Amino acid sequence: MIKYAIAVLAAPVMLLAACSEAPPEMPYGTPQQFMANHVQPTAEVYWNSVGSVSELVEGEPVFREFRPETDEDWAKVAAAAVSLREYGEALATPAYAEGRGSDWMAFAQGMQDVSRLAEQAALDKDVDAVFEVGGTLYNVCTACHQVYPPAELPEGTSVDDLAQS
Repeated sequence: MIKYAIAVLAAPVMLLAACSEAPPEMPYGTPQQFMANHVQPTAEVYWNSVGSVSELVEGEPVFREFRPETDEDWAKVAAAAVSLREYGEALATPAYAEGRGSDWMAFAQGMQDVSRLAEQAALDKDVDAVFEVGGTLYNVCTACHQVYPPAELPEGTSVDDLAQS
């Protein structure tokens, strides 16, 4: 009988302890910090690796294309793609996904899938594929941001300021 009474009394305490469990830690900071400090700069490494520019030089239009030239350049593009896949994996963890809809998980998976294609394009040193997959990555990011828009920050405020308040 005493064991039964202890079990009955202990059950509510255990339930309360489970309810007060700390939320999962966000390893890259808030979602806004994660995007601003990690995802965006890494995506820009990938996006800015190939392309073309038309500009005026001394009043004359000049068209130039750019692409990775060395094995080291290509390795940086591939490394950016790997990091983006890892960031997609992090976005799918409870730390970032908790409280969001199933579409969040679909966007995180989409980022992972496209990042695998991005890595392969870089490993193949395929300029056209890097450009095309970069566009697909951009579309995945844009679709997510339409559903989960980045917060408008007050002028003069950074994502790091938000974490301190």
